[in-house]
Amino acid sequence: MAKNKFTGVYEDLPKIVKVLLQIFLGAIVGGIYRILRFVETNNIVTLVVGILALIPPISVVFWVLDLVTEITKNKITVLAD
Repeated sequence: MAKNKFTGVYEDLPKIVKVLLQIFLGAIVGGIYRILRFVETNNIVTLVVGILALIPPISVVFWVLDLVTEITKNKITVLAD
């Protein structure tokens, strides 16, 4: 199990499950992941990006970025400290 309490649950999922979550619920998952990541790291940039990632026009950009990083690195990495 990952060391992070909140985001560790998501990070421990199998890759195929995370990719499917990103395809169908990526806009919501990415924003919530970043907000929970802020709780763990206290990085204010992560919180701001997490909130912005929940706004519909902006969420499309993060949805694509998160899907690509999930496929290539098996983790959400873009602005998710």
